Amino acid sequence: MKTFFQNSGSLLMALLVLFSTMSFTVDKHFCGEVLVDQAVFSEAKTCGMHSDAATTAEDDCCDEEKVFVEGQKELKISFDDLDLEHQVFIASFTLSYAAVFEGAAQAEVPFFHYTPPLLVYDIHLLDETFLI
Repeated sequence: MKTFFQNSGSLLMALLVLFSTMSFTVDKHFCGEVLVDQAVFSEAKTCGMHSDAATTAEDDCCDEEKVFVEGQKELKISFDDLDLEHQVFIASFTLSYAAVFEGAAQAEVPFFHYTPPLLVYDIHLLDETFLI
């Protein structure tokens, strides 16, 4: 169960790093005020009503919009940027938090691998001694 949580936690953190550093572009094509097509990572399809070079911009009803979402560039967190008090606090907190998860030492059982002898006779029945 512990390995399942460790594996799922590491997978979740890897996906978090992947999606926080990923950049992408959303391309939208409007015909008038109506959204005709929207595409991520590629060009949006046009409605086929683009104006030629001969027509003016006033007659053109189509509009292209590109939204660029930029991901995080720097992932390195510097421990040196903190002052001494914060460094001491983080170090002591980390050590005390790690100590919570240490397991208690189990006592060693010296006769763990010892098998008891087989009983050939039931002594209590042979001697007819019963506890009342």
